Amino acid sequence: MRIIKRLEEVDGASSGSVVTIGAYDGVHLGHRAVLRLVRELADARGLEAVVVTFDRHPAQVVRPESAPKLLTTLEQKLELLAGTGLPDAVALLTFDEERAREPAEGFVRDILVDKLAARMVVVGADFHFGHRRGGDVPLLEEMGKDLGFEVIGLGLVAPGADPGHEPYSSTRVRRLLAAGDVAGAAAMLARPHETWGSVERGDGRGAGIGFPTANVAVPAEMCLPADGIYAGTFRGDDGADRPAAISVGRRPTFYPDARASLLEAHVLDFDGDLYGQHAAVRFVERLRDEERFDSVDALVSQIAADCDEARRVLGV
Repeated sequence: MRIIKRLEEVDGASSGSVVTIGAYDGVHLGHRAVLRLVRELADARGLEAVVVTFDRHPAQVVRPESAPKLLTTLEQKLELLAGTGLPDAVALLTFDEERAREPAEGFVRDILVDKLAARMVVVGADFHFGHRRGGDVPLLEEMGKDLGFEVIGLGLVAPGADPGHEPYSSTRVRRLLAAGDVAGAAAMLARPHETWGSVERGDGRGAGIGFPTANVAVPAEMCLPADGIYAGTFRGDDGADRPAAISVGRRPTFYPDARASLLEAHVLDFDGDLYGQHAAVRFVERLRDEERFDSVDALVSQIAADCDEARRVLGV
């Protein structure tokens, strides 16, 4: 999969392309269904399958006060898109104030037609783009008649044939994570939710009670599951996925007034230095809510039980 970062270097695909446009945060099963359709349409017409996405979520620029927490970093998103094996290329657009002010008509002519030689555009039926969301599917259809491309506006994809099922969406995944339902989120993502960050030195509380933890600093814009204890995996610089008991929370036994949640992973049956490493933490199953214990001994006993339960869940 090619990643196109400088559209000015693209003269247009000689064979033309089928283009889909979106944030693609999480690359969940709904996204994958759209990508398969784009792949099939491109193959049937001898065209390239191209994803147009952005270097940040557009809401971070146009409405930062209410921008959603992200399910994936940009690096993760590109890795997941490539992992589907479906797009030929991803056109990665910088989304900044200038892009936010770009008229919808200019976006269509300059990017979709002149640069990507779009012959078909596949987007959600409620897709909006351009300055003040001035572009939509009807505008695309009208411009397509003059500029030589077809438009398919899709409804949200739902699991199975039952219309009662809630459709796949990044918003739905965020709601599941906010409820601590990491198994439900995994079902929509086709993988456990994974958070990336760097391992930083903490206060050593875990090591002091016999359960050292990797304190993973996660960017503020990223989505963590609800406070609680989870079974999952930890992957460091060596690329090995190791079983872990994971805490997301404020450590109320030690810090009853803490305001910010921390991500800590106790890597099971591991003795090594993880400081400074890039970490990927996957959440497999929620074990329990976060609790405040009356004594350190009670906390230690519960952590030992959590580790045993994590081993059971993970089959190690």
